[in-house]
Amino acid sequence: MKIDCIIVDDEPLAIKLLENHISKIEELRLVGTAGNALEAYKLTKLKTVDLIFLDIQMPDLTGIDFLKSLKNKPKTIFTTAYREFAVEGFELEAVDYILKPITFDRFFKAVERVLRHDSDYVKEDFLMLKSNGLQYKINLKSILFFESQGNNVKVVLKNEKPLIVKYKLSDLENDLSSLGFVRIHRSFIVNSKEINALGNTELIIENFSVPVGRSYKSNYEELKRKHSI
Repeated sequence: MKIDCIIVDDEPLAIKLLENHISKIEELRLVGTAGNALEAYKLTKLKTVDLIFLDIQMPDLTGIDFLKSLKNKPKTIFTTAYREFAVEGFELEAVDYILKPITFDRFFKAVERVLRHDSDYVKEDFLMLKSNGLQYKINLKSILFFESQGNNVKVVLKNEKPLIVKYKLSDLENDLSSLGFVRIHRSFIVNSKEINALGNTELIIENFSVPVGRSYKSNYEELKRKHSI
């Protein structure tokens, strides 16, 4: 399912850049642009809007005041050159707050938050992950485990080469804990449905041995209890 979005910004070049970024992400569908908050208000009445890319400093009405005025607020990613409005932006439950100039990497990271927390994302059982400049749609059933590697995470897959992605293991843990993924070590999250064997200090997934950390022993015991392995 597509996420219908609009861009609200009084700078034509900023709109152009965001249009280009949006065009690279299959799940996003741009349904309109607005040069100020009043035009944006009209758009929200004419179109179904799931996500707004919203500038803050605009003529007549700021992006923050515009968002406050909406009764049913779409998901919002603030796009601005001004760092000082970040706290107020997050108080309005914005998904993210991006400082200009906006690179595609930073843009994708913000959009990924929307995809990860969107209900259709969960229902369809996939992750959107970026690796080596490419965007991958990965079925959860194909994932064996995640391994933290410094500032990156290695995604180990069935019958495919692993992916190295810029990600936090803690974010994955929060998003996937209800879908059969269990953190058993500070560096590992495993797909419990793919476990072949359990030991005292390690488990086996296909031909991989994954260690169990002392701090995650309770997770491991609960895993054994639930799955009767």
